[in-house]
Amino acid sequence: MAYDDSRFRGEPGFRDEPEFRPRTDTADTSSLGNGSGSLYNPGSYPVTGYPPGTADTGDTTLGLGRRKPSAAQLEDVFDDPSHGDPGRDRMAVHFLWELLLLLATAAVAYLLYRGHRSTITGAGLRDLMVVAATLGFLVLGMGVSLRAAVPNLAVGPIAYGSALFFAAHADRGLVTTAVVTGLLAIAAGTVIAALVVGFHVPGWAASLAVALGLLVWIEQRTHAVKMTGGGYAPGRHASFWLGGFAVLAVLGGLLGLSKPLRRAVGRFRPVADPARRRGAAAGSLAALAIIGSSGLASVSGVLVASRAGTVSPPNNALTLTGLALGTALIAGTSAYGRRGGLFGTVLAVALVTVVMEYLDVTKRAVAPLAVAAVAIGAGLVVTRLVETFGRPRSAADADDWAPASADSAATSSTSIADVDSWSPNRTGWTTAGASSEDRWGNGDRWGSR
Repeated sequence: MAYDDSRFRGEPGFRDEPEFRPRTDTADTSSLGNGSGSLYNPGSYPVTGYPPGTADTGDTTLGLGRRKPSAAQLEDVFDDPSHGDPGRDRMAVHFLWELLLLLATAAVAYLLYRGHRSTITGAGLRDLMVVAATLGFLVLGMGVSLRAAVPNLAVGPIAYGSALFFAAHADRGLVTTAVVTGLLAIAAGTVIAALVVGFHVPGWAASLAVALGLLVWIEQRTHAVKMTGGGYAPGRHASFWLGGFAVLAVLGGLLGLSKPLRRAVGRFRPVADPARRRGAAAGSLAALAIIGSSGLASVSGVLVASRAGTVSPPNNALTLTGLALGTALIAGTSAYGRRGGLFGTVLAVALVTVVMEYLDVTKRAVAPLAVAAVAIGAGLVVTRLVETFGRPRSAADADDWAPASADSAATSSTSIADVDSWSPNRTGWTTAGASSEDRWGNGDRWGSR
């Protein structure tokens, strides 16, 4: 039955509420806004009644503004967090470091020019250019493998072995022997690539194993190996050798500025579990980098044999590896892979070349291994700088060096406690560690005591 509340109308506190039930009377319904006889008619606003163009232009949706994503945001959409920090790497640290390398190279070159001018003029300059090109191709090979996160520590033994083989078989034709030497070096690189990619093991370990095997073969040559045939004097084309190295180094740096290409080349770099396979694309590019670095090392070996005319003991294969690794790190190439500069390789090779020449002409008793050790140590510091200030700004940490303080630890523990206080097992709306009296109030507040 219906409840009649008309007898309460007019009394204080009484309020008429609108009627939403369907009207059964057929009285005047024109005031309802429709002829359905109902005060409320669902469906009065059709779904298709919105202004045209709001759904297909991308400007508004249901009357709300919507901004189209920028090109940079669209590019970051395709960044997989497992492949590195999203965003564009910062290059300022590389350019500043390369400026310092340029200034250091100019300073040492000025010392040579002031005290030993013959070493950087005329025939001395051409010979120095060949030395720089020889070291440059070796550093270029090491740098390629570092950028791919598979450092090839066998570049030194490969270069020294190439020098021995080229010197011993040069009488069969310089070009033919150089091609065969390169193919043998590529074969050694293929063995390293098969180990690294096939078993997904660190590149430094696999390349070191192959390097030790090559050292066994090298140490069996106890006598000096003299160039057979007419020989070749690379000093006649010193500018071409040095220019070829410089063009390859700068071209590689320019290609490395491309974010997709840089990430593709450095995709083998581990970012989570180092033993986790990085995929077929990452493995293929890593294999190509190892093989390419071995081929570049053979070019360096051919220049060593051609310049010296005689490849003689003692075995300095490990020295070559150390110099190549140290120079590549000084150039700004990260020891972790992927990151590198633009002109760093050229400037680092020039700096190491003039430093070693200065030590030689001034009769300083500094072994090349000592130079390599110092270069590697300095290069590791450069790697830390590159990784700290070169990562994308959106992913840069506030302070990579600061350990967690006691205050931060307390804050962390408090936040965890707060999370735990909302667990379903809790019986009160309070923070963790509160007593039962604190949760519900003591008895005096409620008058029970």
